[in-house]
Amino acid sequence: MNRDLTLHDAIVAGIAVAAGVALALLLRVILRWLGKQAARTAWEGDDIIVDVLRTVAPWAAVAGGVASAAAALPLTSQVGHVVNQTLIAFVMLTATFTAARVISGLVRSVAQSRSGVAASATIFVNIIRITILAMGFLIILETLGISIAPLLTALGVGGLAIALALKDTLANLFAGVHILVSKTVQPGDYIRLSSGEEGYVRDINWRITVVEQLNNNLVIIPNAKLAGTNMTNFSRPEQKLSVTVQVGVGYDSDLEHVERVTNEVVEHVMKDITGAVPDHEPAVRFHTFGDSRIGFTVILGVGEYSDKYRIKHEFIKRLHQRYREEGIRIPAPARTVSLQQAGVEAVIPHPRESLDAAG
Repeated sequence: MNRDLTLHDAIVAGIAVAAGVALALLLRVILRWLGKQAARTAWEGDDIIVDVLRTVAPWAAVAGGVASAAAALPLTSQVGHVVNQTLIAFVMLTATFTAARVISGLVRSVAQSRSGVAASATIFVNIIRITILAMGFLIILETLGISIAPLLTALGVGGLAIALALKDTLANLFAGVHILVSKTVQPGDYIRLSSGEEGYVRDINWRITVVEQLNNNLVIIPNAKLAGTNMTNFSRPEQKLSVTVQVGVGYDSDLEHVERVTNEVVEHVMKDITGAVPDHEPAVRFHTFGDSRIGFTVILGVGEYSDKYRIKHEFIKRLHQRYREEGIRIPAPARTVSLQQAGVEAVIPHPRESLDAAG
């Protein structure tokens, strides 16, 4: 200290700190108002800029006030240098955390807009956040005069040991990155694994993939297992898909009439039921002369996989009602049982066969 601390020095330092705090509060009020104005615009860039300033600017004002107070005090050059370096590191640390939060949030919003689901692929978000924090930490060390070369050398030497210790974790990490980059699976897709698990992909993070089943249960799958198993993706190359319903009519039916009635029911279901594809072209394909019926397949169009249950439900109800109105019979399977006793053979028709005959 070059001279003794006086009351004037303390008052000036206090005024400088108070001015920095007051400026920080004023900036928060102004930036809060700017944030409301930015939220009304369609461009997202102004929201990001205001979000960054709302965190960095007030703290920078406080740091500036403290730096001014330190300059007003009779500090030695060494102490003043330490104070200034500490304040610079503090501002840079605040800026680093703000950048990590804003950029990771931007990546998350982009992922959500592309996938159309509430969740996102957090693996990219986490990687970006860690990368920004690591770079900011290294820059702060360099600013403080601490050489980062030995640290980088130590990390390089210890990287092999870390890789061996975290072999499974790294395998899941790179598998998750490969899955997302190759776009074989994205959050929001409906998938089915060869082991039987199926559902909507809700998130792909650095270790696991979260799949939500239709009954709202979550299936947790390691990324490496997902990348190495056979899988059906019902959402790619497009979400629309076709589902089939097996139907059969009696041999006495007029097949042209059956086809026409069935197509009319398909058209009504496609137009009336939510989740159906209105422009789907009805398709009826006869394929089998069965034991008691002529079998055919009806092809329906659905918007996404989970819609198929509701579409098939409504179609079967309407088709059954329409067949009853048109007199088209859907026969039940029939069997004939033969009994032999003491050289006497008796033929007993199955009850369902008797009902068909009576009908």
